[in-house]
Amino acid sequence: MKKLRVGVLFGGRSAEHEVSLVSAASVLRGLDPGKFEVTSVGITKEGRWVLPRPLASGEPTHAELRRALTDGQAVSLPAEPGAGAVARRESEARSPLQFDVIFPVLHGTFGEDGTVQGLLELADIPYVGAGVLGSALGMDKEVQKRLFLQAKLPVAKFVSVLRREWEAERGAVLQRARSIRLPVFVKPANLGSSVGITKVRRAGELEAAIEHAFEFDRKVLVEQGIAGREIEVSVLGNDEPQASLPGEVIPAREFYDYTAKYLEDSTRFLVPAKLKPAVARRFQEVAVAAFRALDGAGMARVDFLLEKRSGRIYLNEVNTIPGFTAISMYPKLWEASGLPYARLLERLIELALERHREKLRTRFSIELPRQRGGVLKE
Repeated sequence: MKKLRVGVLFGGRSAEHEVSLVSAASVLRGLDPGKFEVTSVGITKEGRWVLPRPLASGEPTHAELRRALTDGQAVSLPAEPGAGAVARRESEARSPLQFDVIFPVLHGTFGEDGTVQGLLELADIPYVGAGVLGSALGMDKEVQKRLFLQAKLPVAKFVSVLRREWEAERGAVLQRARSIRLPVFVKPANLGSSVGITKVRRAGELEAAIEHAFEFDRKVLVEQGIAGREIEVSVLGNDEPQASLPGEVIPAREFYDYTAKYLEDSTRFLVPAKLKPAVARRFQEVAVAAFRALDGAGMARVDFLLEKRSGRIYLNEVNTIPGFTAISMYPKLWEASGLPYARLLERLIELALERHREKLRTRFSIELPRQRGGVLKE
């Protein structure tokens, strides 16, 4: 059979650029060359699209991908249905790169938030993961929490703050934020990988934490800290999503911050988590419900907190493009659930093509009734 042409899109104009390189290197190593013709397409920190030069080895690393971004050939993705291609901009004589499916391995803004997904929709190219709406909702932690509340899913107490409010009425904002019992977590509403997050234990630390979070977004969340266990569930599917076995993250640091996730190897993972069967099933049910509440597709990692004192489950957030590094929980949980890494990547590509076929069943034009003289009435 003819190999599927897969474009792995990595990098991006985001504070999570480096994380994307690590995830993409892992995906590139995991895609079966016997089944897929794989091409990597990079986006620099400045937002330029490039086709990297051939990598030095068949086992790409994030360091190689970083170097490849500096001397790649300039390319672009035309927003033109039917092309299914990334065009080369340096030489019109060379044919464009044709793809059957794009695998975005982009974390954070301008990649995970629906922007790239919108471009791929315009170009009519199948792609892995959530669509425009699901991606945008998954990126905005405040809006997704409001949807979870509407769906009667358990969410810890929170308040949101806009930068304009903070600059105009700082005292009032601090008073509102201090209505939540300490400790609290302060975080940018539209970012991941724990970038910009601060755990606040004392009231005097709150102002600096909010200032720090505003460096990364125009909207900030102040969330109730929950003393307990960090539980994660992987979800896979389109209209009939399935949940993996739950896993537990046990960070060596006070919470699972950026350093613990990507720079240290001291965090422990219990896969599967030691939970009573009924509790594990409840995590899976809520994970699938959260996925559906955001109109998810393809994949998502759903993060929870299990309060130690009460045993209550709190839904924290949904990540629509979870990490794919060697130590990332999303693939680890599916491997423990019986789906190996290479097969997981294949399944995600199958789901992307399935979703695109479903889209093609939708009509995007109608024939309007013609009026006398061939002119429509105003």
